[in-house]
Amino acid sequence: MLRLSVQETIERYRRHTKSETSTTFRSVEQNMQHLKQEAANMMKKIELLEAAKRKFLGEGLVSGSIEELQRIEQQLERSLINVRARKLQVFMEQIQQLKENEKTLIDENARLSEKHGIHLGIATKDQNENQPQYCAESSPSSDVETELFIGLPDTRTRRLSHQV
Repeated sequence: MLRLSVQETIERYRRHTKSETSTTFRSVEQNMQHLKQEAANMMKKIELLEAAKRKFLGEGLVSGSIEELQRIEQQLERSLINVRARKLQVFMEQIQQLKENEKTLIDENARLSEKHGIHLGIATKDQNENQPQYCAESSPSSDVETELFIGLPDTRTRRLSHQV
């Protein structure tokens, strides 16, 4: 009787695994069919997108109707508006970043000038459009003589010899 029970258990196990195997096989087969359909659909979408891309690049427009050409033109205009808006946004972000950098540099310059005892005057907003003006004290190393010479270099040397 024990032997029969073990034999029945083995038989039930075989039937169970056989049905699971066939169910799993059917499931895998259905999944494969679904994936093949998805791949075919994706290939069609890719072909349509490539055709649209070629048209946006101006290729293959010979066979296009007036309505299709107008749709493409409108889409390109909308895209151009989006590109210009993004460009403006990037410029504004860069300007804001540069203003922050300017403020940081002005603050650092003022701190360094204060540390070294140099008077730093900053023009008001009306004067020179917020550009800093430096009024540093004269030192022997910063004294520079400048003169304007007009003419060829050899005439400059003659004038210098006449002036001395």
